[in-house]
Parts: sequence; structure tokens; C-alpha cells
Amino acid sequence: MKKRGRFRLGASFLFVYFVSLGFISSLWAQEPFYKGKTIRIIVGFTPGGINDRWARFYAKYLPKHIAGGPEFIIQHMPGAGSRIAANYVYSVAKGDGLTLGIFLSGIYLDQVVGRKEVQYDVRKFGWIGSPAPESIILYMRADAPYRSVGDIVKAQQPPRCGSTGTTSSDYILAKVLELTLGAKIHSVLGYPGGPEIDLAVEKGEVHCRGHTLSSHFGREPFDSWHKKGFDRHLVQTGRKRDARAADTPTIYELMEEFKTPDIARRVVQVMLAGGEIGRSLVVSPGTPQERLKLLREAYSKMLKDPEFLDEAKKQKLDVDPSTGEELEALVKQIIEQPKEVIDRVKELAGN
Repeated sequence: MKKRGRFRLGASFLFVYFVSLGFISSLWAQEPFYKGKTIRIIVGFTPGGINDRWARFYAKYLPKHIAGGPEFIIQHMPGAGSRIAANYVYSVAKGDGLTLGIFLSGIYLDQVVGRKEVQYDVRKFGWIGSPAPESIILYMRADAPYRSVGDIVKAQQPPRCGSTGTTSSDYILAKVLELTLGAKIHSVLGYPGGPEIDLAVEKGEVHCRGHTLSSHFGREPFDSWHKKGFDRHLVQTGRKRDARAADTPTIYELMEEFKTPDIARRVVQVMLAGGEIGRSLVVSPGTPQERLKLLREAYSKMLKDPEFLDEAKKQKLDVDPSTGEELEALVKQIIEQPKEVIDRVKELAGN
């Protein structure tokens, strides 16, 4: 009898033991994917610019909203208007949710015009979100002989504007002004980032630069420039004037003034769509949908985080977010425009 009792006790113990093992295994299986992991943010620009600042913001605030609290590191990969970075995130990085990217908002244009260096399809990136839309403003050295876009139209010698590449805001704006108003600008390509262009403007290597409003106001060197009267503003790309540049006409006002044809206006909508894309954060193609969903939710929570919003306000960073789903639909709409519009974009931006 005692032996039989011991056997029953042993069997009960083993049963509890194996059930416990199963429970523990279940807990292990439910452990967050990102626990103990490191996420890289590939930035297609040199350090010091506004894209680098956004990347550092993400590295600071995103981990608290991702289950498992992964570490973040930032890797700069400048060059070719951020095509190098976009190609890397698309074609080299694994689709495991551990590689994110921040590129020029106009990278879709290189795809539209069919440049051979492009190894990506913007429709296949996992679009996580954008902090705010970005209008472009064209600034000009005040001592340059171009006080308005009309002066550029009339000029025998076009102004020289610095540019990182053919998808940069300055290059796109130059092409838009030529198409819609007949204002020719000579784009000097190949600068690694915005700070280098601004320095070139200070040195007199180039006259001008087109870049985002958010990166032009509330920070150096532009605050000092404005106090000294070093630069003037010629045009902005928003549909209405930004309060920070209330005396600067919009491209839409100028198209009315110059009676721009309808087909050209449709082309402009495609070329300026990067403003709606803004400084988007993407993840490599092939990332499982559940991880993309997790990253989108974390991004959305971050942009509502009071601590994040307070610091963004202090640093004068705009926050008017677009969701990953909205961006995904937008890039699909851009790429799938009618042939006549795409052909005109290719003609204009395919040089």
C-alpha cells in the first residue's frame, strides 16, 4: 500500500512538473519580440541636420512605447540624395523589423523617372508615420540680384542653388519653378547635407537653397541671418502662407499670377507630394505585418506623449502627424498617376 501511494504521489508530481514546464514555455513564447533587440535607424544625411534631430528624437522616445524596450542606434548613410540609404534599407537590410530609415521625402521621384540607381519600390516599404507635412521655402542671399521669382524669370544669368541630389527639396522646387513660371535655377548637385549647403551660401559659392520651413525658422544659422538681413524669402510651396513667412507668396498664388496651364499644375501636385510625405519613418520590406502594426502603434503613441510634445515644442519642431496607412495610400497614388502626367514628370525631373 505504501508503495502504491508513493507511485501516485510521484505521478501527481510529474504531472504538475510537466504542466509547469508547459506554462513556462508558454510565457517564453509570449516574450516581446523586441526585448533585448537593437533597432537601427538609417539616416540618409550627414549629422547635424533636422533629419538627424528627428532620428535622435525617435531613438529617445520610441523605446518606451515598444514592448520589450529595445535599444536604438543611429547610422548615417549620406549620399546621392539619400538613395544610398534607401537602397540599403530596401535591398540589403533584413525584413525583420530591426532596420528603420529616414530619407528625403522626394525619393519617390527617382522611381517615377526611372533612374537606374534606384533599387527600391516606395510602395513596398513599411510606412510607419510622419511627424508633420513639410512645405518648402526658397531663401536667397540678400545681396544677390534676385528680389523675387519675377526677377529670376527675367534674369539672363540664373541663380545657383545648392542641392544634395535630384530628389532633394531644392532640386524639386527649381524644376517646379521652371515648369510653372519659367524661372530657371542652376542646381549645384552633390552636397552631402543641408548644413554644407548653408555654409556654401555663407561663403558665396551658391546664392540660394530650397528647404523645409520647419528647418528654416527657429534655429541657427537662420535666426542670426534673419537678424542681420542676410537672406530673403522668395516663394513657399504650401497651399496657404505659413505664419512664419507671411510676406512670402505661395507657388499656387504665383501659378495664378502667371496663368499656369492645368497639366502643369497636375505635374506640380506629383512633384510636391514630398511635402505631404514629410520626414517619414519606414521599415524594410518583408517585415511581418504584426511588427509593422506594432511599430505604427508605438509611433502614434510617441507623438501623443506629453513629454515628447513638450520637448518638440521647446525645439520648435512641428507635430501634425500622418499615419503609416495614410502614407502608404499616398505613395501608391503618386506612383500610379496617369501616363501623361508621369511622362511630363519624367521630362521635367529626369535630367
